[in-house]
Amino acid sequence: MPRLLIALAFAVAAAVLALDDGGALLDRLEDTLAGASGGERTARVERVVDGDTLKLAGGDRVRLIGVDTPETKKPGTPVQCFGKAASAFTERLVEGRRVTLAFDAEREDRYGRLLAYITRASDGLDVNAELVRRGYARTLTIQPNDRHADEYAALARTARRHGRGLWAACR
Repeated sequence: MPRLLIALAFAVAAAVLALDDGGALLDRLEDTLAGASGGERTARVERVVDGDTLKLAGGDRVRLIGVDTPETKKPGTPVQCFGKAASAFTERLVEGRRVTLAFDAEREDRYGRLLAYITRASDGLDVNAELVRRGYARTLTIQPNDRHADEYAALARTARRHGRGLWAACR
């Protein structure tokens, strides 16, 4: 009987992979299972919308908590200074990669986007912090999602003092 169950499990897995479109179905299944646990989940970043907004495999959009990159896609707003650089930097950090999303007090914003702190699954890089540290983002604290506000504020002060990124380019 155990051999039959193992064979059945392999057959189901093979069928799912055969029908899967580039891993998206498997990603959604993993996301659903991980999301059931509460405060964190993993997902693959399908694309970067702009420096602080991502689209995940499966369709969810994510707004990074605690950071604000210059606008590149906001309707009625011109592309802001350092916006394209911030978007390109975020793409280099996460596009096509698996990430872990950690949630704060609110899971979604009023636009239905997930609100999350993002770490790269491969090496644990705190993406939100890295954007601020390297001068690609300013801080943006919207209560009650403030778990890392003090940390990000300190990183922003250092980036500004050393003239990193937007702090040097945008006056």
